[in-house]
Parts: sequence; C-alpha cells; structure tokens
Amino acid sequence: MDMIGIGILAAIALFAIIVYNALVRARQMVREAWSGIDVQLKRRADLIPNLIKTVKGYAKHEKDALREVTEMRTRAQAVPSGDIAGRAAAEGMLSQALGKLFAVAEDYPDLKANENFKDLQDSLEETENEIQMARRYYNGAARALNVRVESFPSNLVASTFGFHQAEYFEIADAREREVPTVSFDN
Repeated sequence: MDMIGIGILAAIALFAIIVYNALVRARQMVREAWSGIDVQLKRRADLIPNLIKTVKGYAKHEKDALREVTEMRTRAQAVPSGDIAGRAAAEGMLSQALGKLFAVAEDYPDLKANENFKDLQDSLEETENEIQMARRYYNGAARALNVRVESFPSNLVASTFGFHQAEYFEIADAREREVPTVSFDN
C-alpha cells in the first residue's frame, strides 16, 4: 500500500473518530437534559402531598379533585425512566388534575388566604416554569442528536455504532399544554 492509500485510510479513520465523539457528546447532552427534567418533575411531585394536605383541611368535600391529583401523581411516578412519551403523557394528566384542584380552591377564600397554600402555590408555579425550561433544553439536545443521527455522513457512523434518535418530551393533547393557573389574586 502506498502513502496516498495510507493517508486516505488515516483521514477516514480520523473522520470516523471525530464524528463518533460528536455523537457521544450529543447523546450525553440528551441524558443530562433528561436528568434536569426528571429533577423538576420530582420536585413538583414532592410538593403535591403538602398541597393536598393543605387543601384537604379547607375543602373536605372536594375528594374527587384531591383523589385525581393523587392518582395522577402516582401514575406519573410509575412510568419507567426511559419512556419519554409515557412520562410526558402522565405529567400532562397530572398538570390537568392540578389545574382542576386550583379551580376548586377558588371557591374557598380562607384557603386562598392561607400562607402555607400561597407558599405552595408559588413553589409550584416556579417549578412549572423550571419544567418548561428543562423541557426546552432537553428538546434542543434531542434535536441536536437527531440531526447528527440523520445527517450524512454522520448517519453512517451513527448506524454502525448503534446511535438512535432521542424522543422529544412533548405533550400530545392541546388541553394538556395549558399551564395550570396558580394565581388566585383578584
């Protein structure tokens, strides 16, 4: 083999190494981004029991709304960590249930004035904003990986080494896209 052939093989090997490392970096960004979403979803789930306890003290006969939030929280936590679409659907249903719970709380002026409820409401609103930011970051990282996996010539390296597209963290139902209203100011 002559020097030109060796040079061409070395260039191809160097190209494959560079592309492979870029794919690994993109996959790690997706994993890191998912971890950020997971942390925020857990934070929201941890706020819910205190919220339910506070509402329960004021709205004793609103058991359906409280039960629905509890059930949706349990469902969301039961989704396997790798099931992005399943987690998105479960979290969307939880957001809907929280929205209903806050709508029920509208009928209880003493509850709306309760300092603990206000603090929980503020924490939940802040967490919802953090979830939105984490979702955007994750979807951006997933998009970057997906472009690398699909684009030529990096798709050749991706298919050779088993890289796959990442799922986006999306909410399918348009009604679930609405952020629950957590402000009770008149």
